[in-house]
Amino acid sequence: MKIRSTFLSPVLLLIAVATALPAHARFAQPPPCKNAFTPDREITEGKKAAAQVYKEMPVLPDSNPVTQYVQQLGAKLVQFAPGYAWPYSFHVVNQADINAFALPGGPIFVNLGTIQAAETEAQLAGVMAHEISHVVMRHATCNITKQQGQAPWWALGQLAAGVLLPGAGGAIAAEGVGAAAGMTFLKMGRDAEKQADLMGTDIAYDAGYDPRGMVQFFEIIQGKYGQGGTQFLSDHPNPGNRTEYVNAEIATLPPRTQWVKTTPEFQKIHKLVTSMHAYSAKEISSGAWKGHSANAPPATAASNPGSFEPNGQWTMLDGAGFSVQYPANWQAVEKAGVGATIAPQNGVVATATDGNTVIYGLIIDDFQPQQASDIGSATRQLIASIQQGNSGMKATTDVDEIRVNQRDARSIEFENQGASAGGGTEHDWLVTVARDDGSLSYMVFVAPQKDFETLRPVYEQMLRTFRVKS
Repeated sequence: MKIRSTFLSPVLLLIAVATALPAHARFAQPPPCKNAFTPDREITEGKKAAAQVYKEMPVLPDSNPVTQYVQQLGAKLVQFAPGYAWPYSFHVVNQADINAFALPGGPIFVNLGTIQAAETEAQLAGVMAHEISHVVMRHATCNITKQQGQAPWWALGQLAAGVLLPGAGGAIAAEGVGAAAGMTFLKMGRDAEKQADLMGTDIAYDAGYDPRGMVQFFEIIQGKYGQGGTQFLSDHPNPGNRTEYVNAEIATLPPRTQWVKTTPEFQKIHKLVTSMHAYSAKEISSGAWKGHSANAPPATAASNPGSFEPNGQWTMLDGAGFSVQYPANWQAVEKAGVGATIAPQNGVVATATDGNTVIYGLIIDDFQPQQASDIGSATRQLIASIQQGNSGMKATTDVDEIRVNQRDARSIEFENQGASAGGGTEHDWLVTVARDDGSLSYMVFVAPQKDFETLRPVYEQMLRTFRVKS
């Protein structure tokens, strides 16, 4: 079961930033490098390059809670980015290697492995601020201009067609972003790395984060993997004395009594990503992710529905806007916003293009109708939104009026052709519950059609315990 996001903005985050350095920054931005690209051309070619990355790498969709979290963190950081108001956008690549890269004009990609390796939000914010700084200082297009000499602008602006991917399928994944043939414009020199370190330190500081997070992250991955053990350190070479010059930069900033080191949102997302399968470079270069072959649930789990049945004990999930009881041997993962996924082991499959697909379990989320309406109209809007992302989903019942713990609610059931494990038919039971502010809390109970009636008593008990918080 795939659920489209109903409450967050699109991936493209058009942020109008100030034309001066951040309020408390001390880092003096270096003079502009020689660049044959106009800003408009840089933005256009960067978007083309980003589209090509989507074709060649397993980028998580905007509806994925990990992507939504990274977008929100990126939007916070770019408010403090100096210079031109680039149309920054943030994306997550479902790759295990620890890496991140910025394309010309604003697209920034963060590998899932980077989020898994980060220990605090300040560390992840530092990495993202570092990439934002590469965009601010136009390092990628300056590199292209330097490599191509005096070539005319129309010959330089071929990122997607020739510079980014020269026809070698999977080159990015197989060799790393900076090392892939034709990708040398993303392999930064030590001077560019130092500049991005210093500006990134200031951006993180002005956003309220512990500015030591970035260098802490570099030290963590170097300690774990060695200097050559991760693609990040290959694409982002250590300029030398990184800790010393970052600490010297921090010493020039007005002291603060308290830094933001981590947040509950980071902790929730970090818990989620630790259970997700991230593809290796070899898996990506083989193209297996395009056919979802690497995402199929284990055959024993799919063929043994009894392994998904509860053990008879129950526990409570006390969420941000709701509470619900669920089987103690199932797992509950809260996500950004008022939502959660509750499923047995192997009941959720992490996919490259569709986010997390629930095979067995419960999806809880919030829905804000486009305009003030009663619960019936709001439910119809929600159904239309869900069916838009699940084309094989057909209603098998009418919309019934019910009550859930003294609140007005609606119930409807569906069959979803080809959505279950192995391409089988999935059965989905949607229940919407009215909230005081006019929005809906909704639940989708999911199982293969052949197993749904076995699990229905469990789902009914979960529904009986569901309570909306005012």
